[in-house]
Amino acid sequence: MQEIFSGNEAIARGAHEAGVRVASAYPGTPSTEILENIIQYKEIDASWAPNEKVALEVGIGASFGGGRALVAMKHVGVNVAADPLFTLSYTGVNGGLLLVVADDPEMHSSQNEQDSRNYAKFAKVPMLEPADSRECKEFTRLAFELSERYDTPVMLRSTTRISHGKSIVELKEPVTGLPAPKLVRNAAKLVMLPGNAKVRHPLVEERMAKLSRDGAALPFNRLELRDTRMGVITSGVCYQYVREVLPGASTLKLGMVHPLPHDLIREFAAKVDRLYVVEELDPFIEEQIKAMGIAVTGKEILPICGELTPGRIRKAFGLPSAETSAMEKLPGRPPNMCPGCPHRGVFFALNQLKAYVTGDIGCYTLGFLPPLSAMDTCICMGASIGNATGVVKVVGEEERKKVVAVIGDSTFLHTGINGLMDMVYNNAPATVVILDNRITAMTGRQENPASGFTLMDEPAQRIDFPLLCKALGVKHIRVVNPLDLEETRRVLQEEMERPEPSVIITDKPCVLIKREGVFTKGPVYQVNAEQCTGCRACLKIGCPAIEWQPGEGKKGKAFIDPLLCTGCDVCRQLCKFDAIGRSK
Repeated sequence: MQEIFSGNEAIARGAHEAGVRVASAYPGTPSTEILENIIQYKEIDASWAPNEKVALEVGIGASFGGGRALVAMKHVGVNVAADPLFTLSYTGVNGGLLLVVADDPEMHSSQNEQDSRNYAKFAKVPMLEPADSRECKEFTRLAFELSERYDTPVMLRSTTRISHGKSIVELKEPVTGLPAPKLVRNAAKLVMLPGNAKVRHPLVEERMAKLSRDGAALPFNRLELRDTRMGVITSGVCYQYVREVLPGASTLKLGMVHPLPHDLIREFAAKVDRLYVVEELDPFIEEQIKAMGIAVTGKEILPICGELTPGRIRKAFGLPSAETSAMEKLPGRPPNMCPGCPHRGVFFALNQLKAYVTGDIGCYTLGFLPPLSAMDTCICMGASIGNATGVVKVVGEEERKKVVAVIGDSTFLHTGINGLMDMVYNNAPATVVILDNRITAMTGRQENPASGFTLMDEPAQRIDFPLLCKALGVKHIRVVNPLDLEETRRVLQEEMERPEPSVIITDKPCVLIKREGVFTKGPVYQVNAEQCTGCRACLKIGCPAIEWQPGEGKKGKAFIDPLLCTGCDVCRQLCKFDAIGRSK
């Protein structure tokens, strides 16, 4: 039977067919849908972890217990999971373990373009890279065989185009005959004290050398001879682009991008007149081929930044563009917080107070954009609190009072707790705002330890943020309604003046949560055109539900779209002329 699957759906199907017992992840675009699709396969215990490090550690435990495990994350998540990953390379596995990492060339929803292939090389583990949904499923299934045969964790690299693009997948029955999970004691292999690690390291090097030698015979790599005047070594979605743009060229399609199959590369290079490498982001394959003493062209003609497209490859090879005049550039569509978002009032108040805001990763990062314009830094998950601590250590007393760290509920639980612990321990006088909207919103409203439900939609103990902050030693904890602008501004101002650490927790759910009883849409609002003076104060909140209808001269009137309004009441609080009220 065949189905049309996205890459993420296909990976989930591959986990089912491979007999995976445990799947763990932290949501992050473009990898999120893997776990969201795995839950349909009831034999797999699937769960969201507080962060990627914990997710991998859960997967490692399942592997040590003899079960096959899949762990998924986006590229920056590997930074968080790197600590256990590097040591797992030494210990090896019991049940097969696959780490799926989804890179984001062009930064469609990420803060950087890091190339995860470098992690595979650094950690000395094999990495597979599928070129379509069919390979996503097949490579996932084969990865577990590779993992157990070579006693190694395996990484599978996807990208945004592969994760979200769709193609035909052939469905197969799950594997049978896998050994039942069983505790097996092997401390010399799994306890990485220096003495044991020294024994394991040479085995890792031997494993990688063997994988490279076996690369010519493994089903992941494929040599395709056509016109031998041009040969292209490529992988992943770039293979599809090369076949489209250079249909006559010979290709060496690498499904295993680390370790490289050196013998197969030499064989291919000897059969073509001119050799190219087409790869996104870093010259990962190109540099290794050059180190082998083989002449190859790559980043001399191809960009190192952004994702490749057929058009960019055509340009690199001096081919005429296939684009037509009908392909006009679309108008800009900047991101925005949703109508009624509980974060909007917080950033409006921070802007009014001229706060120096150390930001974090989430929907609220959009507080950087005008008209709110209330975020000054954003580095990585959980960094806002540590950044605030560092800032107040170096600036003067008056500037110190302006420093506010803003972090979401899921992000705080991901890696913000240690930052707050450090702030309290070292008595850094800054204010932390935890934006608790009871969901992991930006990646599509996934559950987290503060939402009260698991990935499997089972009720769970909900984290009590005031109690957690108190346990960390915070003495001054305030809970506010972020839709009340006066209260929010007053509490922010009071805590910013405080000469010691303090925490403000906003308590309003995301407007997109569909769970019954969490969010209820209020009566919508409308503008009384006769009372509206055209002062534009309501536009300063940046709500998509508020439109501006031009009038004669420079005048105009505000208009609230009743289909978008959620009844949050924030715009009414901004209007000094009582021109905004509940719709009749």
